Amino acid sequence: QVQLVESGGGLVQAGGSLRLSCAASTRTFSSYAVAWFRQAPGKERELVSAISGGGANIYYVDSVKGRFTISRDNAKNTVYLQMNSLKPEDTAIYYCAADYYSGLQFDQSSYDYWGQGTQVTVSS
Repeated sequence: QVQLVESGGGLVQAGGSLRLSCAASTRTFSSYAVAWFRQAPGKERELVSAISGGGANIYYVDSVKGRFTISRDNAKNTVYLQMNSLKPEDTAIYYCAADYYSGLQFDQSSYDYWGQGTQVTVSS
């Protein structure tokens, strides 16, 4: 069983930045693909970004390209999501998820492990 703990959410003004962290409780972290999903009130959960186990393959949804950067430090069992130029429409609960498969995964049903979520609120 892998536990994921997100941190770094908060309230920020439009144009500001936040860095989310997702810490995992596994010694084989490089074997896991990790993704960030978000869910805004009244909307379905969507994939924001994903990174393969080794970090070579990365995906971003179009709405965050050029603003968000995903990265991972396998020595620290942690994945990061650097969010710059935040917009009010980025407001959501952000979840990290992990799957024991080192390649990219795009479907949320592929992810077996989920964090509790962290709230990101961007004011206009």
